[in-house]
Amino acid sequence: MHLLEPTAVLEAVREAFVLHSQNEGRVFPVVREALSTGGIFGIKSGDVPKQGLLGFKAAGFWPRNKEVGSEPHQATILLIDPENGRPICLIDGNAITTARTGAAGGIGLGLLARPNCASACVFGAGVQAQIQLEFALRLMPTLTTVRYLTGIDAPSSAFETHFSGRCNLQFVTDANAAVSQSDVIITATPGRGPLFDADAVRPGTHLNCVGADTKGKRELPPYLLQRARLFVDDKVQARSIGETQWAPHTHCDEIGDVLTAKVPLNRQPTDITVFDMTGLALQDLTVARLIHRGAMQQGVGTSIAWPW
Repeated sequence: MHLLEPTAVLEAVREAFVLHSQNEGRVFPVVREALSTGGIFGIKSGDVPKQGLLGFKAAGFWPRNKEVGSEPHQATILLIDPENGRPICLIDGNAITTARTGAAGGIGLGLLARPNCASACVFGAGVQAQIQLEFALRLMPTLTTVRYLTGIDAPSSAFETHFSGRCNLQFVTDANAAVSQSDVIITATPGRGPLFDADAVRPGTHLNCVGADTKGKRELPPYLLQRARLFVDDKVQARSIGETQWAPHTHCDEIGDVLTAKVPLNRQPTDITVFDMTGLALQDLTVARLIHRGAMQQGVGTSIAWPW
């Protein structure tokens, strides 16, 4: 989607974090439920009263879609006029979710990772792993070596083709060795269980964790969060459905509070830092607004009469 220009998406996601920190943007309780069909359905919603921004994303994961060549992740975003409840726009949420999560990861790297990181380890080779690495390479010019692992222990030709010539990309199968040799760890998997041993994480490492977004999901090993400085997008969400659900009493800070300087970072070279990303509704709304404005300016999209 050409309206999802990376720099603009980064700014929209940054705004969402700041609004959340300043208590100007509200995040309503998340709906996340298993379905009898084998899928997971969720709703993330919120508003920014001073900006007249209101809406929700209905999304989830349907693993059986893979069997018919369809995308397992499905999402739809609706922006609503808070004055009268009428819909403003209906947008594909898949592309927005991918882009805004990648941008959030990029913001986390820029804030929390050590300067001059040269190597990364990526778990996963799907859509989200790809966008996380896209933003990492865009925002960290010193990143030159990338090791990646897949759930099927086989290389991904599509992943390698996409990043050909942009970094030294290496498919590996030894998770602990890859983690111990990397400055940055990105986990973007379905969250079926720990991906590596806690002892493999060396001091100074930063981890962006994407896959734990539902009760019962996890990617990190036990006791790692207790060793780390933990940052989240929203404390309540992270303790409910994120990686933090496995260590809910661990101290954590919200990334928006780092951006607004409510929380001093003072990162030490030996600190292990973790950004547990569960995804804010405000991210969906600010990026959806970006798309809606761009579509109106460029005259793209379809207008539908609304009789009520």
